[in-house]
Amino acid sequence: ITIHHCACVMTMSSFLKLSVTSGKSTRLLPIPFTIGLLVLALWGALSILWHLLGSSDSAAALQASLPPSQLKWRSTGSVRWASASRPLTAEESCTPTKLGGKVVLVTGTGGFVGYATAMSLRKRGDGVLGLDNFNSYYPVSLKRSRADELEQAGIFTLETDLNDIASLEQAHSICKFTHILNLAAQAGVRYATKDPDSYINSNVAGFTTILEFVKNLDPKPRVVYASSSSVYGLNTKVPFAEHDVVDRPASLYAATKKSNEMLAHTYNHIYGIATTGLRFFTVYGPFGRPDMAAFAFANKIMLDQPVKIFHGPGGSELERDFTYIDDIVKGTVAAIDHIGPSEKPAPFKVYNLGNKEPQNVTYLVNLLEEFLGKKAIKKYIPMPPTGDVLKTSADVSLAEEDLGYSPSISLREGVRRFIAWYKDYFPNGLPDDMATYQPL
Repeated sequence: ITIHHCACVMTMSSFLKLSVTSGKSTRLLPIPFTIGLLVLALWGALSILWHLLGSSDSAAALQASLPPSQLKWRSTGSVRWASASRPLTAEESCTPTKLGGKVVLVTGTGGFVGYATAMSLRKRGDGVLGLDNFNSYYPVSLKRSRADELEQAGIFTLETDLNDIASLEQAHSICKFTHILNLAAQAGVRYATKDPDSYINSNVAGFTTILEFVKNLDPKPRVVYASSSSVYGLNTKVPFAEHDVVDRPASLYAATKKSNEMLAHTYNHIYGIATTGLRFFTVYGPFGRPDMAAFAFANKIMLDQPVKIFHGPGGSELERDFTYIDDIVKGTVAAIDHIGPSEKPAPFKVYNLGNKEPQNVTYLVNLLEEFLGKKAIKKYIPMPPTGDVLKTSADVSLAEEDLGYSPSISLREGVRRFIAWYKDYFPNGLPDDMATYQPL
């Protein structure tokens, strides 16, 4: 806090009296001078408050404790542009290490798919800059761990929000992005019943901010973004195909992802932004999300807590097209490589990325039991009305044709790899933040 901040606040004690005593008489200060003192004192007080809250460490701690929908984002002045623990800057991070490498802004690098895809892009020589707000939807320690591994690989993550357009603009001035991979989103189907605002702030407003940012650039980066298999909603025809009508979402999350596809089409049509949406189907694997079935059930088994398995009408069991992270990353990178330029008429594409082999949830639990070496306490309950659907199944023929996508990891092999990572990552059991985390 500088001397002039303190001096401004010290004037408060003077202007509160708003008078000058001379002998036995009291004389009011001139009105313009009084107003000036008021403004000066207020400016000083606000300067101190801004200084205190603007510290990136204290602000980051504050934001990590807030529900996602209550996050308020600062100007680019408090965003770090270099690692606090390693000699790594944003500029170094987004500089390709091979001739002709792409320069990609990957949003959501503290998240599961964002982390894995950023790592893949960097390993092949692309320049990558990450962005994440590290919200507290699930234990932040896991997100920090992913970001730390990315830094070890030369990828820096800006700690800010999708809606911080000032930081997006500064990042582009440094990096000159050729592509944007928007994977940041408020995830989860059931959590929307608890904090619906977070889905609008991140998934709708955040994606709109990205598109608004891109439309003003020349040349315009190409945009690949995460949609979701959830957009198929209440559809009963399986497998789900991209040409199916998707106007019956079963959750707020699904509705926001459908809105992403509509927004992408709008900006593609008006501004010539090349866009590709990827409808991911139930992704799992190492460094996964602890709110998703494989990770959440593994935690429940290790904690000797019941594993709730939903039953639909007539005792039918939920089925999911579980897709291993490596297959998803290959499809996502292929989408980046195949997207055309942001020039009218710019390409507008949507692809399913799934495994093509739906399995019921009991089979997943059986595999977890086998590779953990421990029995689960299975508890079958009716499916709650919080947005889940009975079955997901992907028709990936379009991605096969256009992107060369070919998923190859079976659920059995994928769970084996996941549990191998899980045991290595938690050698001494679950830490407190993970043990007490309760996904909806």
